[in-house]
Amino acid sequence: MPSLFRFLTVVAVLAGIVYGVIFSLANFVNPKPREMTVTIPPDKFLKK
Repeated sequence: MPSLFRFLTVVAVLAGIVYGVIFSLANFVNPKPREMTVTIPPDKFLKK
């Protein structure tokens, strides 16, 4: 039984670290806005 508790503790610590990394990336890293141009061929506008 102690090995089960040790395993669950390790999994919980790893999940907490992953959650912390995702939370910090979502809140503290700002993406750089940039202009985007997409060319659409004219035959996409024709009705078939």
